[in-house]
Amino acid sequence: MCCSLLDSLTTPDVRTRTPARKLKWPPIREAGTHAYVDVRLVDEYDEGGESGAHRRRLCHADSRTRNLDRGAAAAWHDLGVTRPRISTAERRARLAVRHRLLATERTDDVAAIADSMVALHSSDPVTVYLSAAARMAHPSIEAVTTALYDDHAVIRHHAMRRTLWVMTPATARLAHAACTLGLVRTEWNRTARLVELSGIADDGDAWLAAAKVDTLAALHRLGAATARRLGAEVPELAKPLHMAVGKSYAADPAAHTRVLLLLGFDGAIVRGRPTGTWINGQYTWMPMDAIVPGGLGDLDPAEARAALVRRWLRSFGPGTTADVQWWLGSALGAVRAALAEVEAVEVELDGGVSGWVLPDDVPAAAASTKQAPWVAVLPGLDPTTMGWKQRDWYLGEHGAHVFDRNGNGGPTIWLDGEIVGSWVQRKDGTLPHRLLRHVPPQRVKDIDRELAKVRELLGDTRHTVRFPAPVQRDLLASTRGEP
Repeated sequence: MCCSLLDSLTTPDVRTRTPARKLKWPPIREAGTHAYVDVRLVDEYDEGGESGAHRRRLCHADSRTRNLDRGAAAAWHDLGVTRPRISTAERRARLAVRHRLLATERTDDVAAIADSMVALHSSDPVTVYLSAAARMAHPSIEAVTTALYDDHAVIRHHAMRRTLWVMTPATARLAHAACTLGLVRTEWNRTARLVELSGIADDGDAWLAAAKVDTLAALHRLGAATARRLGAEVPELAKPLHMAVGKSYAADPAAHTRVLLLLGFDGAIVRGRPTGTWINGQYTWMPMDAIVPGGLGDLDPAEARAALVRRWLRSFGPGTTADVQWWLGSALGAVRAALAEVEAVEVELDGGVSGWVLPDDVPAAAASTKQAPWVAVLPGLDPTTMGWKQRDWYLGEHGAHVFDRNGNGGPTIWLDGEIVGSWVQRKDGTLPHRLLRHVPPQRVKDIDRELAKVRELLGDTRHTVRFPAPVQRDLLASTRGEP
């Protein structure tokens, strides 16, 4: 099939609007039983030619002016090539393996777990521990603590969607260049303006620059310090910022709240141990270069973004353009450019939706979806739950029950690649849960066993759902649902 198709194509008159790499012709590559269009190319038509027939001309996709998805789709249709197809069942099977939710895929290497998910959500510190534990061969709170604060195999850093994540230093370097650095100038200007309006200094830029130098000097001298300790070491940090003056929510936090956040965005400092137990969200601070030799570096943002998208596709693919853009938190043009750079391949998903996979991840044939049955009890904001914007294929109609209005996913119960329920922890340590659809009795027993493991792991620790959705609020307020 592929050969006859290639033989039918004539060499086109290729013209590009922008300088580009040398194009290959034909723009078709083979992957097993499929042939697919190079997604860096888009289809254009020309009525010219002696016969007046359409003359096919494929040009380099310029992400600033072209719609890559529409162009690739047109190329598929017009060249008569069938796109590879990945069913919902296959997506769920991929998820189980790549996200280490099958018992055979689990490991006690916390860094490897983080890399499997690209990064672990850390808006709620509980998420980091329970997400890692769900993927460990021998779940352990202590092992996660060691990886974070002794070995520094993983670190906390603000990145995608301005969210706090835990990731390996290598991933942090990519995320910092691709996502975080874009926040620095805006936040710096905002903080400098606050400094001036609060009467701390006439020149906010100069004050911030001096505060940065003094704070880093204090951290290098102390090794690690809380915000309160830094306020004592650098008195300027204790001065109040007047925020939302005249509003009902006006506040006067110490300047360190903004300065430390800004230095974190800048990659100059990093969060260390919590000031309380492992569920506490207040941290000590350390110089970044004290735990990551050379710091986070200065990678090219576009190259870093492409590398990050490559990692996401490896772990979460196939995903739609909307999925990638939402997870990355970048402009659509930048996302399309990254997809083009990694030579993502368009595939067909159930429901007629188009998704993307890496070139070496195109299924050679209908992949087997046979897999050992599995159950996972995951915390709120788990990276699997939060991995895609378009979630119907694993969430069904349960979105309004499991997610809050801002799109934060609560604690979930997974059965063979599908969310089937939710759970919480009450003050007495019990873990009530509710199933959102019928589950066979034997599988209910499997769920009960996994919940018992989580309860044993938590022991005497009590935590609350950071962003409760309706079903979690109901479980906390009532005695309905299985105990």
